[in-house]
Amino acid sequence: MTTKNIVVVGAGYAGVAATKYMSKKLKKDHDVKITLIDRHSYHTMMTELHEVAGHRVEPTAIQYDLQHLFGRNKNVQLVTDTVTGINKEKKTIQTKTGTYSFDYLLLGMGGEPNDFGTPGVKEHGFTIWSFEDALRIREHIEDTVAKAALEPDAEVRKAMLTFVVCGAGFTGIEMIGELVEWKERLAKDNKIDPDEFTLKVVEAMPTILNMLSRNDADKAVRYLEKKNVELVLNSPITEVAEDHISLKDGSTINTYTLIWSAGVRATSDAADFGLESARGQRLVANEYMEAKGYEDKNIYIIGDQSYYEEEPNKPTPQIVQAAEQTAHCAAANVVSAIKGDGQKHKFKSNYQGFMVSIGSKWGVAELFGKIHLSGFMAMIMKHIVNLKYFFDIRSGYYMFQYIMHEFFHIKDDRNVARGHSSRYGNVLWSVPLRIFYGLVWFVEAFKKIVGNGEVLKPSTWFGEGSWFTGNSVFPWTWDYAASATASTGSSAADAVGGASATVASTVASTSDVASAASGAGEAATNGAGEAAAQAAHFGLSYAYGEEPMAVLDKAPDWFSSIMKVFMPNMDVAMFFQKFMVFVEIGIALCLMAGLFTWLMSGTTIILVVMFCLSGMFFWVNIWFIPVAFALMNGSGRAVGLDRWVIPWIQKKLGNWWYGKPKSIYGDKNA
Repeated sequence: MTTKNIVVVGAGYAGVAATKYMSKKLKKDHDVKITLIDRHSYHTMMTELHEVAGHRVEPTAIQYDLQHLFGRNKNVQLVTDTVTGINKEKKTIQTKTGTYSFDYLLLGMGGEPNDFGTPGVKEHGFTIWSFEDALRIREHIEDTVAKAALEPDAEVRKAMLTFVVCGAGFTGIEMIGELVEWKERLAKDNKIDPDEFTLKVVEAMPTILNMLSRNDADKAVRYLEKKNVELVLNSPITEVAEDHISLKDGSTINTYTLIWSAGVRATSDAADFGLESARGQRLVANEYMEAKGYEDKNIYIIGDQSYYEEEPNKPTPQIVQAAEQTAHCAAANVVSAIKGDGQKHKFKSNYQGFMVSIGSKWGVAELFGKIHLSGFMAMIMKHIVNLKYFFDIRSGYYMFQYIMHEFFHIKDDRNVARGHSSRYGNVLWSVPLRIFYGLVWFVEAFKKIVGNGEVLKPSTWFGEGSWFTGNSVFPWTWDYAASATASTGSSAADAVGGASATVASTVASTSDVASAASGAGEAATNGAGEAAAQAAHFGLSYAYGEEPMAVLDKAPDWFSSIMKVFMPNMDVAMFFQKFMVFVEIGIALCLMAGLFTWLMSGTTIILVVMFCLSGMFFWVNIWFIPVAFALMNGSGRAVGLDRWVIPWIQKKLGNWWYGKPKSIYGDKNA
């Protein structure tokens, strides 16, 4: 059977979306091979470049290894290389190190900054369009502020602490928003007054954020002005020098940092491919995303590189939504062609809204053309959209990493929760609590083993009063005891009384977290008169002389019905009862050793909820739940085995599930 080769060039939003779509739809077609070629071994989350450039997150937060994205897609081959040419007649592409044949080719090589020929931008400006760009901006700002702190000349110092962003679109406004927040840390680290910093946005148009409604954009204007950001509008930049920029009106702004976000065009790497191009070097595509003039060669153009006018003189915008939608259109046509269903899918845009963050705590969003959000809710919506992206590309791993980077691995309160969710704290002080918590579990589990025996005499363990003899203490099993005793010929009343006495004796010896029925059990078995004489009192800590109150007096009928399914008779109930003791010992030892602390704490919460529903837990012990939550914040990584075990497991499981990440993928002799 002849293999059909699909080659996707570019692992940006469009390339990843197309490859994921085709891999899923063609996974049962074993004669199809998909090759994804990119100059990098990773996918960059371009919409979050400003977060790296502005030092909000670490660089790895927006860098997603392709092996982790496609390790489970067995019909996808990854190649790290640079495409240099296309032979349309022979249907091959040339790279720096090899040649690849194709039956279907999807070009999604993305874009690059457009300086519109402005003198000095390449030499003295800082573009923000790649992972490398973001790192370069970050390092330059840190170095410039450090030098400014030691600069004795007031004018030079002021210019060095003046930061200008050119372009008031989404990228430019998000970049200035990061600088608003970062300047506080920069000032503190370099012993500078934050008021010495000057932040400006220079825009050639009379307004900012022109893809939003004017009302939403004006909210952003007011917020920026509140943060002392100067908006220089109607002011095209005519020249960029090392220490200043010149504007069209003849004025200058003294600065050593100009971040250029004024425009984008298709990558110049595709200029020699011999395909028809349009404005901004974009390659012209028809309504099926096929390269114009080469429809019979199965060449498709997707993402920022694609130029298709859905309406006259209105090409698809160079945004993520358009990139993914052009990719899905082209991928659907490739799948249809391979399967031979005769369908041709036309591109139909469906842009669901736009949103922009100005720093980590405030944003503005316009959804479906009718929902308008700002501030906290806009930021929450942006995070939801980003999380949906990981769902769309089926990457639970990077969804988890995104949550950790955006909500927990944050410094200087730079997240939507204003730092309250940050885990950057000293968990060392939770170690005594963790060890004590584990000790509580151990002592109470050990009491269930010893029963009425002596602690120092193992031969007396597992006897009367322990959880290993007699009948089960679980409330829904008391009727099992009655039935079992009745079958021996004893009176039903005596049987129930005997079973209740056993339960009362057992529960009384195990008044702890796992069996917190000591008070409730005795009240049930010692008679209604005693219960009336000693009424239970609500409290969250034990008060001398008071009878503690159970969370629930008895198990709800629905819960008892479920438990009876799992424990249909006394033998099964006793097995679970004995097994529970060893589970508690395991939890205790793990907590004291700091091993699997998050899992053990989560298990504790589940067990306590079950004991509450069983009518076997007191309010005075409800502290078990908040303590378990507290220990889930990495407590096991301080003086605990989790410090070594968890990273080792993550590495082994990651390599097994996804494969080992590499700096270069693919067989160069292919």
